[in-house]
Order: sequence, then structure tokens, then C-alpha cells
Amino acid sequence: MLIKIILLLLFFGCMILVGFYARKSATSTTDFVLGGRSVGPWLSAFAYGTSYFSAVVFVGYAGQFGWKYGLASTWIGLGNAVLGSLIAWVVMGRRTRIMTHYLEVATMPDFFGKRYDSSVIKIVASAIAFVFLIPYTASVYNGLSRLFGMAFDIPYTVCVITMAVLTGIYVILGGYMATAINDFIQGTIMLIGIVAVIGAVLSGQGGFLEAVRKLAELPSDVPVTLGQPGAFASFFGTDPLNLLGVIILTSLGTWGLPQMVHKFYAIKSETAIKTGTIVSTFFAIIVSGGCYFLGGFGRLFDTPSLYKPDGSVMYDAIVPSMLSTLPDLLIGVVIVLVLSASMSTLSSLVLTSASTLTLDFIKGTIVKNMDDKKQLLYIRVLIVFFIVLSVVLALNPPTFIAQLMGISWGALAGAFLAPFLYGLYWKGVTRAGVWASFICGVGITVSNMFFKFIASPINAGAVAMIVGLLVTPIVSLITPKLKDTFTTTIFQCYNSTVNVPNKAYLKEEP
Repeated sequence: MLIKIILLLLFFGCMILVGFYARKSATSTTDFVLGGRSVGPWLSAFAYGTSYFSAVVFVGYAGQFGWKYGLASTWIGLGNAVLGSLIAWVVMGRRTRIMTHYLEVATMPDFFGKRYDSSVIKIVASAIAFVFLIPYTASVYNGLSRLFGMAFDIPYTVCVITMAVLTGIYVILGGYMATAINDFIQGTIMLIGIVAVIGAVLSGQGGFLEAVRKLAELPSDVPVTLGQPGAFASFFGTDPLNLLGVIILTSLGTWGLPQMVHKFYAIKSETAIKTGTIVSTFFAIIVSGGCYFLGGFGRLFDTPSLYKPDGSVMYDAIVPSMLSTLPDLLIGVVIVLVLSASMSTLSSLVLTSASTLTLDFIKGTIVKNMDDKKQLLYIRVLIVFFIVLSVVLALNPPTFIAQLMGISWGALAGAFLAPFLYGLYWKGVTRAGVWASFICGVGITVSNMFFKFIASPINAGAVAMIVGLLVTPIVSLITPKLKDTFTTTIFQCYNSTVNVPNKAYLKEEP
């Protein structure tokens, strides 16, 4: 217990010190929200990765999908690394940084407003972000309850409030730069922690080969295997089609999430793009791949305590059950690992929510004249508001909120992915095309929550994104275009000349 407490105190103390350190670089709205657009490659990459993976992944998703698909769930982590990190950085990183800097925007709704010359689109986008980021923020706390119950004899309420207060302090003090620095520290802890935990868990099962043998010998009469022997240790698992839906949602979905794309706004230079691409991909392979790989062995820890009275599995209890036999020092590392994952995601979400509501909804709509100091004040006050609201939801989650948590990724990415991605590359996107994506993204995921026309809410989210990517260009081709002079002026930002060394570009000889 002493070891666990010491690790927690060191962790919390470090987070607060970073907040005070970064305070001097958060004196303007641009500095507070974007770190002055001067965030280096390693900080950018770790900020992206730690915002991507929270306790929801480590405890909830790893346990649930590892139980359902066995070792094949590792494909989810690899999909996150390749599609959600590598390709996302290559396709969106540079263009996002250039265009958002040219348009002088700090949030995704503000991008929509200026890119498509519509204040109404900006306001609606900020409302969508507000509605679906808050329940997602509340869901971040869920993965902590069972782990803290396993490691400490303290109530979940105390854990949630402590984490919220500490996150609030360093975000309010230092803004994005404090978040980025802490993300780097927290990401390092996550990298070390997941490797140590996987090694310890497999060692307890007799090593990797022995654990795989045990997994392959599980009875094939489990309904999900459809009678396939060794299904939980197979290449594509028990249900490849639904597994693909999970990969699409958790990988492609990041392309349309405001708190993820926001990381590209703050990148400092070309070097940061190249290095960040490599580092974020490596980070995702280790952390996300490691989480799902670990979860794939969940059925080896099958005990009666994992089941509800009606016989259904409590997925959130699987990973804590796997970790309960670890030595105290490793349990302490796991607690700090999950806290790191949760606090990094939480800080990113509340900063995105507060800045979006302030800059895209309140400024110019409710408060007409808002100088820089007022903007900073409003953002800091709203950070407190969002943290308090998320804590209330996490402690007393009503049924509809619990359902909403599961579809928040699908609704946000389904609505925003297509107009943002196409808006970076194609002049032909129209306002009607943007509205079509908003309606499809929110409409499909929310209606499915009530009518269940798609069995899995995760598959519904994946469908919403794909429909948005198809509908937006189709509608744009048959609806009135934006003025050509307007779009040409915006896309001119890609054509400005820059000087680069020979090692970056090989000049043609006459």
C-alpha cells in the first residue's frame, strides 16, 4: 500500500508542477488553446497518442473485445496504429496545420465556419461537439472504478473527484502546453507500464506459448465461436466482420474527432510532422496493440465473479481480474498507467469543449465584444464547468447517458470526418454537403440508439462515417457551389513558396 501511495503522490506532484511551469506560456488565447502553434514533434506525437487511448481502451474495450475475439483483437490495436495514427498524420497533418493557420482558427467548428463561410454551420458544429464530448468525457472515469477498488480501499467517488481536480488545476494553469508536456510524461508511463504488465500476466500463465496453447484449447462449444476449435487463438478470431467494424470506428473515427484533429493545429514545423508521424505510430503499436493483445487472453482468467446474476459478462471486470494477482509494485504501476491514460484524455476533452463553446458559440453570438483576456477567462471558467458536469455524470449516470457514451465517437466522427477531410483537399465541397454529413452522422447513430436497426452501436458508428464520406461529395456535386474566388483564395495557402534544404527536396538539374 505504501508503494502505491508513493507512486500516486509522485505522479500527482509532477502533474501540478508542470501546470505551474507552463503557466508563463499561456498568456493569450492562441497560447492557451494551441500552445502558440509551436509544439515540437515528440510532444505533438505523445499528445495525439495519449488523447487517443484512455482507460476506456485499457479496461473497457480491451476486456470486451479480447473476450469476444481472442488474440485477433490485436488487429484493433494495429488498425489504430496504421489507419488511426500513421495514415491520419500523412493525410491530414500537414494540410490541417497550413489551412487552419491561414484561416486563423483554433477549433474544428471555427474551421467549418470559415472554410464554408457560414456562421450557422459553426454554431451547429459547436453544439454537436458539446453534446457528444461531455458524455465521452464522463465515460473516461469508468475504467478507474474497478482498478481502484482492487488496489485501494477507497470509494470510487473520491477517485473521480481527485482526478478531476488535479486535471483541472494543470489545464487551467498552463493550457495546451501543460497538457502536451504532461501527455509526454503520461505517455512514457503508459509505454513502460503496458510492456511490464503484459510480461507479468503472460509469465503467470507459463509464458507466451503456454498461454496461447491454453487459449487454443478452450472449448469450441462457446456460442460465439460457432463451433470453431481454437477460435480464440486464430488469426481472424471468432467474428471477422464485426471485428472489422470495431477497427473502422476506433481507427478512422479519430480523423473526425475535434480533440484529436486539434493536435495538428499546434504543430511547429515540417520536422515535427515527420517525426510526429513515426513516434505516434510507434506509440499506438505499443499501447493500443499491447492493450488489445493483453485483453485477448481474458478468457484464461474466467471466474464466477465476472458474471452478473443473469449470466451476462461484466466486461469492465475482465482486465482488473487479470491484474489482481500481480505484485504490489506492478499494481501501483498499473494504477498510474490507467490514471495517465485517463487524465491525458480528460485534459484534451475539457480543453477542446471549453475552447469550442467559448470561441465558436459565446464569442460573437452571446457576447459581441470579447477581447483576449475575456476569452481566456471564459475558457478557464468553462473548463471548471465541464469537469464538474462530467464528474456529476460519471457519479450518477442515467440510462440514456450510458447509451450516449457508446455512440459519441460515431456521432462526432460521422458528422465531422467528411466535411473536414474533403475540405482540406477539394474546393467543391458545398454547404449542403456539410449539412448532409452532419445529419447522417448524428441521425444514424442517435436513431440506432432507439430503433436498433444495426445490432452493434460500434458498427452503427462505422456505418455513419462511411455514409458521410459517400453522401458529402454526392450532395456537393448537385448543390450550389461556393464562390470560386472564395475557395481559390483559401486554397492559395498551399501554394506559397518556402525555402528548404537539399536533403528535404532534390532540385532538378537543367
